[in-house]
Amino acid sequence: MTATAAAPAPSEVQLGRIAYRRRQTVRSVLVAAGSTVALGLVLVVAITGAPGFDRVRESFLDPKVAWQTLPDILVGLWLNIRLLVCCTIGALLLGLAIAVLRTLRGPVFFPFRALAIGYTYSFRGAPLIIVLYVLTLGVPGLRLAGTPSVVVLGGVALVITYGAYMAEVFRAGIESVHPSQRAAARSLGLSYRQTMRFVVLPQAVRRVMPPLLNDVVSMQKDVGLISLAGPIDAIRAAQIGVAEHYNFTPYIVAGALFVLLAIPLIAVTDWVTLRSARRQNADGAA
Repeated sequence: MTATAAAPAPSEVQLGRIAYRRRQTVRSVLVAAGSTVALGLVLVVAITGAPGFDRVRESFLDPKVAWQTLPDILVGLWLNIRLLVCCTIGALLLGLAIAVLRTLRGPVFFPFRALAIGYTYSFRGAPLIIVLYVLTLGVPGLRLAGTPSVVVLGGVALVITYGAYMAEVFRAGIESVHPSQRAAARSLGLSYRQTMRFVVLPQAVRRVMPPLLNDVVSMQKDVGLISLAGPIDAIRAAQIGVAEHYNFTPYIVAGALFVLLAIPLIAVTDWVTLRSARRQNADGAA
């Protein structure tokens, strides 16, 4: 049994490189910290030195009003969170189904492709607020039996609007898979459905995960638009607080809560994007 050879000691040149990189890292951190502090001081001086700052602070940054309206806004935010979860799942499923319809081959599937194209063209062009008004104000006006609540109709408006965007993202991922992989799968005896399920869709979903998460972040902000139809979510609760206290601070509270809600989603999106870029670089170098 032979003894394991000890690793060779780094040369003087290598030690010099390591020390240089360490100095450069410390220098970059110090420069970034200094520039950040300087910019922060400039912004603080510019904002607090403005002639109308005291009036703006009383109207938008009143701690007493913020504390009094926070419970109601948190209750409304819980509705936004539940709506976001349900609409995200619905939009992803709808977008994936539409993308698969658009990629069907053969003349017999032309009507399905035409419907899918018409859907994506229409709802990517229509403003979300108009779709929201039509579904939440127009559909209840029909007085049909079994009409769902305004919250459900608002969620449907979000799903069909964002489903159109996600369908195009899914389609881009499906078409990015090289045709040779489909041919190889079919040559192994897999059916079209099995090829899509086991070969194409796993790769397509992995490739388009960053833009899909970006769409979810956008939806997280737009769930607040449901307040236009009447449900008391965080935005609507803030509006009620503004009317009660004659102060705009509840809007700032609701906005801050939405930002805090978006931070984890944005962090996950950045992490997935960085991971995808590293994987592509590794595949390219291999």
